[in-house]
Amino acid sequence: MAETNQNLWAPWRMEYIHSLNVDREGGCFLCRYAANPDQDHANRVIWRTAHTLTVFNAFPYNNGHLLIAPLGHHADLEELDDETLTELMRQTRDAQRLLRKTISPQGFNVGLNFGRCAGAGLPGHLHLHIVPRWEGDTNFMAVMGNARVISQSIEALCEQMRTAAAELGLAPVRGSA
Repeated sequence: MAETNQNLWAPWRMEYIHSLNVDREGGCFLCRYAANPDQDHANRVIWRTAHTLTVFNAFPYNNGHLLIAPLGHHADLEELDDETLTELMRQTRDAQRLLRKTISPQGFNVGLNFGRCAGAGLPGHLHLHIVPRWEGDTNFMAVMGNARVISQSIEALCEQMRTAAAELGLAPVRGSA
């Protein structure tokens, strides 16, 4: 085992960091999505419930990277009522089911970041990341080529997941195709 820590360079994160200024000017993107269910299709919302929405990450770490967020703007779990907190966990379970049905990952990273110092890119609106994983998915392209290989377009996977979500009985999205 190595005696020192090694760095993982992710230069594509700069695109995301620069996008934060745009979102600050336009407000919280998750609040915009929550307030506009008629735009779910355009916003790549997979499904929503009474208290949460599940949406594709616009800057995915891997194919199928999803975000689950409460509809209300809350920075911390302590701010959530029990019903919303429970629903976040149910949606996490359902998102795993959906991802298994559509893209068959071998594992998942699931996490929350609270505060910028902890890595939160949107610290004011908590959201849970679900990142599908496969053996060997960190390969030379990410390490040496400063590029990620995402095997499928977000649009194609979004449609595939919406179909599977309907088959699993998850709430349909609104908005034109």
